[in-house]
Amino acid sequence: MTADATAEEVAERVVVRYAPVSDRIAEELSKSQYHAYLRRTESGPVAAGDEWAEFVSRGCGATADVTLTVEAVEGGDRVGDGTAFTFVPAGSDERESETGDGD
Repeated sequence: MTADATAEEVAERVVVRYAPVSDRIAEELSKSQYHAYLRRTESGPVAAGDEWAEFVSRGCGATADVTLTVEAVEGGDRVGDGTAFTFVPAGSDERESETGDGD
């Protein structure tokens, strides 16, 4: 395959660092519904260093702002239906976390 042929392939996995770090934010990010939300709202080109200003539910209609920073993209160059997300807390040296794709 040429470089042109591999362009615009759906990423298999996107590793995302999140801040602020809290148990509630980690819990919300781990939900399959949140992963589906990101696949829709961030659909398209993705690269390490991209930053997304998002929010998560705090319950009862309240939200908490969260900054998501793409750390790594594996297997393609865009977010699509097949993309899995792995979340790591800011300040962590880990590349993976228990807050992985809950699908």
